[in-house]
Amino acid sequence: MSVRCTPKPPSAMPRPRSLTLPGIADAALTVIEREGLAALSMRSVASVLGMGTMSLYRYVEGRDALESLVVDAVMRDVRLPESVEGTPWTERVKTLLGQVRGAVARHPSVAPLVLTRRHCTEGTLAWAEALLALLTEGGFEDLARLIALRTLVSHVFGSVQLTHLGALSGAGTAALTELDAARYPLLRQTAGDARRLTHDEEFRHGLDVLLRGLEATLAHR
Repeated sequence: MSVRCTPKPPSAMPRPRSLTLPGIADAALTVIEREGLAALSMRSVASVLGMGTMSLYRYVEGRDALESLVVDAVMRDVRLPESVEGTPWTERVKTLLGQVRGAVARHPSVAPLVLTRRHCTEGTLAWAEALLALLTEGGFEDLARLIALRTLVSHVFGSVQLTHLGALSGAGTAALTELDAARYPLLRQTAGDARRLTHDEEFRHGLDVLLRGLEATLAHR
């Protein structure tokens, strides 16, 4: 069965002036942030909006459409990189992916939707196209460009998930610092080192490593 990506077009029935698609997206985000992604439904969003579930169907066709609205809302603030003379493509990649990470990190529970609905919203399509254009400028093509794209996207979303679920300052890191030093010396030491690193630094340094590695593969070829 095909998956609908766009909200249902306006019907002929009158609508409350205050109810808009961005407003519905904000209500859906409220549900996700309060109760988790699994709680997202037409009923839960309608409840936040103070309306009947069937009335909401006049605006969107179902959960698929809600998910697309949510992703569009999260991605709407990502600005595409401008071509500035003398600015390396790698620096523009860093700027773009930093924005994508920031947008998703503000709503980390939505990260799975941004990946599964990546084909459905203009905002996601636009930044992915911009990233591919930068990789092309850098000399990547065909499968090499695909691998570079997915490697960089994995770093962005992996960073968000690690920050959200495995924070460097969290209880897991603290527990690792108490491990038996004779049996797990490197884990214990690394956990101690982690306390001196911010998540922003972790993301930036990791991205630097990836981009240097990608450039090295081009030079090797």
